[in-house]
Amino acid sequence: MAAEKLRDLSQPLDVPLLDATVAAFYGTGSKEERAAADHILRDLQNNPEMWLQVVHILSNTQNLNTKFFALQVLEGVIKYRWNALPVEQRDGMKNYISEVIVKLSSDEVSFRRERLYVSKLNIILVQILKHEWPARWRSFVPDLVAAAKTSETICENCMAILKLLSEEIFDFSRGEMTQQKIKELKQSLNSEFQLIHELCLYVLPASQRAELIRATLATLHAFLSWIPLGYIFESPLLETLLNFFPVLAYRNLTLQCLTEVSALSFGDFYDMQYVKMYSIFIVQLQAIVPPTTNFLEAYANGNNEEQAFIQNLALFFTSFYKSHIRVLESSQENISLLLMGLEYLINISYVDDTEVFKVCLDYWNSLVSELFEAHNNLDNPAASASMMGLQMPMLPGMVDGLGSQVMQRRQLYAGPLSKLRLLMICRMAKPEEVIVVEDENGNVVRETMKDNDVLVQYKIMRETLIYLAHLDHEDTEKQMLTKLSKQLSGEDWTWNNLNTLCWAIGSVSGSMVEEQENRFLVMVIRDLLNLCEITKGKDNKAIIASNIMYVVGQYPRFLRAHWKFLKTVVNKLFEFMHETHPGVQDMACDTFLKIVQKCKRKFVIVQVGENEPFVSELLTTLRTTIVDLQPHQIHSFYESVGQMILAEPDPLKRDEYLQRLMELPNQKWAEIIGQARQSVDFLKDQDVIRAVLNILQTNTSAASSLGTYFLKQISLIFLDMLNVYRFVLIFLFSESAYLSLHKKFLSVSIFFTIEILVACHRMYSELISTSIAQGGPYASRTSIVKLLRSVKRETLKLIETFLDKAEDQPHIGKEFVPPMMDPVLGDYARNLPDARESEVLSLFATIINKYKGTMIQDVPQIFEAVFQCTLEMITKNFEDYPEHRLKFFSLLRAIATHCFPALIHLSSEQLKLVMDSIIWAFRHTERNIAETGLNLLLEMLKNFKASEFCNQFYRTYFLTIEQEIFAVLTDTFHKPGFKLHVLVLQQLFCLVESGSLTEPLWDATTVPYPYPNNGMFVREYTIKLLSSSFPNMTTTEVTQFVGGLFESRADLSSFKDHIRDFLVQSKEFSAQDNKDLYAEEAAAQRERERQRMLSIPGLIAPNEIQDEMVDS
Repeated sequence: MAAEKLRDLSQPLDVPLLDATVAAFYGTGSKEERAAADHILRDLQNNPEMWLQVVHILSNTQNLNTKFFALQVLEGVIKYRWNALPVEQRDGMKNYISEVIVKLSSDEVSFRRERLYVSKLNIILVQILKHEWPARWRSFVPDLVAAAKTSETICENCMAILKLLSEEIFDFSRGEMTQQKIKELKQSLNSEFQLIHELCLYVLPASQRAELIRATLATLHAFLSWIPLGYIFESPLLETLLNFFPVLAYRNLTLQCLTEVSALSFGDFYDMQYVKMYSIFIVQLQAIVPPTTNFLEAYANGNNEEQAFIQNLALFFTSFYKSHIRVLESSQENISLLLMGLEYLINISYVDDTEVFKVCLDYWNSLVSELFEAHNNLDNPAASASMMGLQMPMLPGMVDGLGSQVMQRRQLYAGPLSKLRLLMICRMAKPEEVIVVEDENGNVVRETMKDNDVLVQYKIMRETLIYLAHLDHEDTEKQMLTKLSKQLSGEDWTWNNLNTLCWAIGSVSGSMVEEQENRFLVMVIRDLLNLCEITKGKDNKAIIASNIMYVVGQYPRFLRAHWKFLKTVVNKLFEFMHETHPGVQDMACDTFLKIVQKCKRKFVIVQVGENEPFVSELLTTLRTTIVDLQPHQIHSFYESVGQMILAEPDPLKRDEYLQRLMELPNQKWAEIIGQARQSVDFLKDQDVIRAVLNILQTNTSAASSLGTYFLKQISLIFLDMLNVYRFVLIFLFSESAYLSLHKKFLSVSIFFTIEILVACHRMYSELISTSIAQGGPYASRTSIVKLLRSVKRETLKLIETFLDKAEDQPHIGKEFVPPMMDPVLGDYARNLPDARESEVLSLFATIINKYKGTMIQDVPQIFEAVFQCTLEMITKNFEDYPEHRLKFFSLLRAIATHCFPALIHLSSEQLKLVMDSIIWAFRHTERNIAETGLNLLLEMLKNFKASEFCNQFYRTYFLTIEQEIFAVLTDTFHKPGFKLHVLVLQQLFCLVESGSLTEPLWDATTVPYPYPNNGMFVREYTIKLLSSSFPNMTTTEVTQFVGGLFESRADLSSFKDHIRDFLVQSKEFSAQDNKDLYAEEAAAQRERERQRMLSIPGLIAPNEIQDEMVDS
């Protein structure tokens, strides 16, 4: 009854009853009471007439939560419906909110008591301002300033409103308002800032109220980043701020304001004022905190205010130096102040706080990169002039002068940069390759989860250290070797010191010339190996081993040039493979693979003083080398040795090495075969199935390295399966079919190999299906079924890996693929959903991507087997069978890309199934599935546009596609797909205007009006579609948007901006993180940065460069 009374909005709301409902929602009552209250409040919030009760509620309740509920209702109306309201309702609400704010803030007691409520009302007022000001509320700023002068508490709240307004326009506007609206508000605020400036200067010297002064400083802080510089430097403002800096109560807020001023940069007009500000600041700072202060201890022992001061100090110095460091280099007096500030900043950089260090590191990175670029560009005078800030034509004789300036500048910073090198070495972040770490209890353990923040920090620190190394290789080498000698002597020995030192040594790989690198590495590796020998304790040795492996893995060029070191290092890795300390074996295997990938040629030639290639020696002792490794580590080892064998150019030797490599798994296989001959049931034992799985995985690892050259082994491994699976073949193919296959085997071993492999796959499939059929859905989670499925999946993975890696061998595809078509695809189609392997889909996607158009004839059979049954599995919801989802659409995309003619010949029902599945894919909230679906759609649109069925396809699907794309485009869950949504729409709008469609898109039987062309029809259809979807937008607004789509269709950038503005204007994307709408621009910036890094030696580590390094 109470609920019905509340829902009746035809009369004033029962406020006490609403208070009780809100109290029930926030109270500690039963779950049912809270759920009922939640249901009522949601109904009220969704009622379009509820906002008319807001004034009544606010006037009659004392409950803060009820007030917030009413304001939440109002906020929704302001955001989405404000412009559609009648003028008198808008003015009435605007005036009411203003009056309540003035009333509550005019009295000290009510202002403090109702602080939260007033803050929320301020937010509501600013939301209204974004619609009303300046066009419909021109007097707002003068009215606000006049009100502020009537009372100190009103003034304090006015400052809070101005701060909110500035933040909304300048900080949070991107993606919240259209670009035109942002520009309009910025111009308005700028033009009226004089009144605000005068108010601030009126308050700061005159007021004695600490709260008002803090509010004024906070407001100034919000405004300083954009106001004209004259208001700062041609008024007493800067002097006033510097007077407040020594005062403890205002120190942090003042420092934030000075930081904003420091970050401004508009030419050199105010350089002298900046120098004066900096000089006064440094003098004041020395009185507060001497330069010799131990900031590490001060921060650790400080309270929140003191810690905030140190962080703000870092922000001030970094902001000032980024914009104005050059003006401080102009005289000796300024230089001494500059060096003192840099000393402060280096000391602050030792503070053990991630955020403080990030601020400092960001600046150090920019400083050393600028110094390096200037030095690096000495050969390019124009570039050097630009780096030095000289905007002038180059005259004869200036090059030497520029070079002198660059060298003087390097000399000026030599001292601070030397200290900076030590800082970087002492604080170096952990690289991704290092997995042996110290936990919070001081134990050495294997890292279980990567810390992305640490990896980002490592990347920046590595780049900074590379620049520092280029600027002074000798000092870099000297500091690293000095610290290393202290590790050996025990003077500076700790795990952390050794770790950071070795991570720093590894990070400068590629920055030195080869001769210097060779000398440096010889000493480093020698000392590290000695340290490992003389240090006692398993934990200590594990840390040293981890560091040795990291360092050697970073210097493949050195290892290739020094065979004895390379051999010593690899043998040391083999030693570490017997070390059972957590993480050591994993890291040894990872490092071994990394080294082999860059140095593989060295292992297959006979080196000076050797009797045989290292790979032969390795294969002789293979059993003892891998005896202590876990299965996954052995697989990595086999991949590494496979890389070595791949480098052997002699086919006979390569086959011999392969045979020796696979001897151990083949022997194990032979044992299993021997037992299976006695009883086939032996193969059903779980330990035997695990052994079979391990053998398959070992083969897959080797195949991933060897590719085509693995053919001999993959043919060999299943020879002995003939007798074991004879009963399977007879069961599957009949006795006569078995004999026929046996004859084929004698002539075409590869064909028979795949038949046997498929037979294995099918036998296990039968066992799995039987188990699931008998045990129900839970049977799929039993250990035996999981194990059987693993073997089945690995069988498919082995085939896929081999086919994918086999290069320039089309005959292999012709021999491998046909025998698989019926057994594998048929098995997939016949199986229960829980027994279907997603690897079947990825296998055939790989096959189509590999053999392209030659697979066209097989597409109907693939389609028939996997399409309908997979769609039934994945379209019931967005959660089940996640692996099948992505692989299914990847298969479909492979077909559309390489076998499009096969899609054209599908029946209309089958093509509809394809299109429905694509639409379902890009509706998916899983980003990679949605993107795969959108990419697939783009392929289809382009291919059909160029085909003879263009009219037929687009007449059937054009409107559906447009409607569905607009649906996901305006759905915030699909923001990451924005770029692809735009491309699809551009494709559609360009198509209708291109003349490619020669038949009407509309149905003449249902559309009586004959449109002159498809463009006019699509224009009108789109207007109707969007008008019905966005009732908060006027017809004029929608018409303008649709017209803009057609006008900007040829220019992707304009087209994209136009759609971005629409999404903001429609309020679909307001008050959210809209960075995904700008993802493409961010990606382009990342690629430009990578190209820049590639041009500087060492910035991209040798192991991160995809092109194989020459190792001969």
